[in-house]
Amino acid sequence: MTAARRSLLLAAVVAAAAIVCASCAATPTAKPSPTSSPSDTTTPTPDAAGLSPAEQAVSSMSLRERAASVVMGHIPTTDAAALRSYMESTGAGGFLLMGANIPEDEAALEEITASLTVDPAQPPLIAIDQEGGDVSRLPWDDLASPLELQQADPATVEAAYAGRSALVRQAGIPVNFGIVADVTADPNSFIHRRVLGTTPDMAAAHVAAAVNGEKGNVFSTLKHFPGHGAAPGDSHSSIPSTTMPLDQWRATDALPFEAGVDAGAELLMFGHLAYISVDPAPASLSPEWHRIARDELGFDGVTITDDLGMLEGSGLPEYADPVANAVNALAAGNDMLLTVVSSTPDTAPQIVDGIVAAVESGAVPAERLEEAATRVMELRLAVAEAGDGELPCTTCADPAEWLSRQRSR
Repeated sequence: MTAARRSLLLAAVVAAAAIVCASCAATPTAKPSPTSSPSDTTTPTPDAAGLSPAEQAVSSMSLRERAASVVMGHIPTTDAAALRSYMESTGAGGFLLMGANIPEDEAALEEITASLTVDPAQPPLIAIDQEGGDVSRLPWDDLASPLELQQADPATVEAAYAGRSALVRQAGIPVNFGIVADVTADPNSFIHRRVLGTTPDMAAAHVAAAVNGEKGNVFSTLKHFPGHGAAPGDSHSSIPSTTMPLDQWRATDALPFEAGVDAGAELLMFGHLAYISVDPAPASLSPEWHRIARDELGFDGVTITDDLGMLEGSGLPEYADPVANAVNALAAGNDMLLTVVSSTPDTAPQIVDGIVAAVESGAVPAERLEEAATRVMELRLAVAEAGDGELPCTTCADPAEWLSRQRSR
């Protein structure tokens, strides 16, 4: 895309996003509803057995195919043929694009993302960390960074994330790991330059605005649950911990995540963070934190781990086995398992082997894997149905009504 064309696109997106509409917030439902396509707002009907389209798709999968579908893999290359071979051989349900996957121009990136889709009817969830500012994979994203937006009004935040998500989607990427819902006022904090607010209330307002800005372009991800701000340290090389009581968390660090969930974010990324008053284990491996996300925050979308390679990077012996980490993360409640650091073409198949063995032995209930695979499949089918059009809100009570409101903005 030329600079002039991009300027026109962003100007249009910003103008639209600046119109703040009170009816744009999504209303979560007890379970993600089947999605609708932009051309047909009729919600797909279950089959005679009462199965949704995603449930039908998962029911036809083998155990190994289900296990592969909940893995989001990565290999560091811009070779489209190598990337396609990786997706064909692993059957992975997703792929995370890192800096090593990003070519010099947008047209080449579109070729790369296209190569990752083996079956257009069930495309993988292609994701990217496009926060802007310090964490920016797209060199052509010159929109305001989170640090620059910390003191802005919500309409400005919404406009920035509308423009950023448009760039992401135009490259063929439907999932953005771009909304940091952590909160801290400490300038020395590892996460400070990436947060959207320095107080819980401000962060909550900005996170909700960012989710609203991304709607229709990409599926939004809130990270790093339950909050990096309260747990000092860098989770790339340690397990940051805090003694913050649960009641205090509910009144502070929970607020931005709650706001993002209420706004309709489709994914929630669990951090390798230990709130030891709740669970001594990292939240990514904690059934209790997954219960809190589901039961207390009402999150009904896809839960995903932060990069599991970071657990190994902590140097702690209990997290030295990448396959065990993945199996334990699935058992804890994660729907998708992300593997990046130290990942090779063999990593995803090894994780799949581990999941299959765990299900066959009963260590992980088959129902847990089926549930995870179904939630992931709901997003994959939504991407297929949307094509080049607007992505539906899979966490809304009525996706068709939501899409109608979006078009009338």
